[in-house]
Amino acid sequence: MADSPAAATALDSAPARQAGIGVLMAFLAYATYALSDASIKLLHGTLDPFEIMFISAALGTLAIPALMQETDGWRDLFRSRRRMLWLMRAAAAATGSLGSIVAFTRLSMAEAFAIIFLLPALVTVLSVIFLGEKIGWRRWSAVAMGFAGVLVVLRPGFRELGIGHLAAFLSGMSGAVTIVILRALGGGEKRISLYGAGLAGPLLVSFAMMLPHFTVPDRRQWLWLASCGLMGTCGNVMIQLASRNAPASRVAPIQYSQMLWAILLGFLVFHDRPDGWMYLGAGIIVASGLFTFSREKKKTRWWRTTPPVHPQ
Repeated sequence: MADSPAAATALDSAPARQAGIGVLMAFLAYATYALSDASIKLLHGTLDPFEIMFISAALGTLAIPALMQETDGWRDLFRSRRRMLWLMRAAAAATGSLGSIVAFTRLSMAEAFAIIFLLPALVTVLSVIFLGEKIGWRRWSAVAMGFAGVLVVLRPGFRELGIGHLAAFLSGMSGAVTIVILRALGGGEKRISLYGAGLAGPLLVSFAMMLPHFTVPDRRQWLWLASCGLMGTCGNVMIQLASRNAPASRVAPIQYSQMLWAILLGFLVFHDRPDGWMYLGAGIIVASGLFTFSREKKKTRWWRTTPPVHPQ
């Protein structure tokens, strides 16, 4: 007996409903990441960046049980078929974490995100150099547009640039390196191994570097440190849940919703007032990134196997 039309419709709508849940989880994840970044800024640079990175990464270990699958063991956190790439992933996580902490300490949230979101353009350039990927004029145009947007935001020669701008670029570059490493791995590594590398790098580097300048946080500092670490941990869990329910090609572009949160939190919490040039440059960068994502979706298959990565 043939299935009824109603039953067939219900079956067809199930994947769409599942993908919708994944997209919603991604929006919540990136909102949570933005709150974690705001917590860093609320510390107002009163703690050493390496101390912030260590405590945040230590709290990130709380997500491990939620991210482990039935076939995963604790040793899988550090196992890898290609050890050198695993170590490079760990190093990129350390530099990316440090860069984002310094950037959000020194810059407005919107300005920091605008520079960090040069990430898709950097991924394109690195993929050509290290993976030998062939790209056409459309994606090169998107790369040029992304860098032009950053120039609009920074306006070199018309305003003073500082360590915060360099740190934001370092964070974006580290995220791009991470994505290129994941492409090179080709989906052959367990996700828990990739997460382990993302924790091991920041933990080891920050522990060694924070010791000479370590100070015991006061109650208010502990509050913002806990918020930073726990929000980031929740974001990590939700982004993994999102990627299990929706294709990565739908999840990844949602990271640009962080720009909206950055503007909102900057206005309400930190009383930031970005000028028109900032909005224009950020808009150009976001448009460039979204166009790059659309071209990647059409031309490559790596979206299907590469888990979403937080820009930091």
